[in-house]
Amino acid sequence: MSKLTKNQKLALSKIEAGKAYTLAEAVEKVKEVNYAKFDASLDIDVRLGVDPRKANQMVRGVVTLPHGTGKQVRVLVLCSADAEAAAKAAGADYVGLDEYIEKIKGGWTDIDVIITQPAIMGKIGALGRVLGPRGLMPNPKSGTVTVDVAKAVEEVKKGKIDFKVDKNGIVHSSIGKMSFTPDQMRDNAREFINTLIKLKPATAKGTYLKSIYLSSTMSPGVKVDTKSVDA
Repeated sequence: MSKLTKNQKLALSKIEAGKAYTLAEAVEKVKEVNYAKFDASLDIDVRLGVDPRKANQMVRGVVTLPHGTGKQVRVLVLCSADAEAAAKAAGADYVGLDEYIEKIKGGWTDIDVIITQPAIMGKIGALGRVLGPRGLMPNPKSGTVTVDVAKAVEEVKKGKIDFKVDKNGIVHSSIGKMSFTPDQMRDNAREFINTLIKLKPATAKGTYLKSIYLSSTMSPGVKVDTKSVDA
């Protein structure tokens, strides 16, 4: 195990061991212990009381963060020619079809989100080996396969993100930037957590929100009191 750096030791010294902070306190604490020299991401990790191996306990969804993600999201729209103008007007960075499919086959993945139409999915299926491991494969459940590609582009640009519980029962996502105000960070975290609560599977038993941690890209995690989401 590598030794802690001076900054890491300093950050840890400011977090009370074993304490669960209110959401309001946690965002303030994350800002306090962030020592990155760049605009680091605000990350959230939520451990859920579900068994992801069971299909009826898989938690997956989308949320539009009130203050966006703080990141420039590069969007590629693969669509029919009649939808290209609307996609461009909505703010898509790249719009087309066959030429981009060929680029992706060649290894190009310099994008964050791909949006497409149901009728186009047959052509995109062959790209699964390239897009799947990078989390770029369009999916109806995340709203990236739709007949209204322009609306989907607008939502993504405004801060819509998708998430899925991993095999360990944890949902991890970036929900902002350290340059956000504490109120903005709290609003985004609250919206994300409340969305998870709404998605609680009927078959999930016992405690659903087992733990919540906030952190910046390089800081230690700050534990959040799960009962303080509205605090």
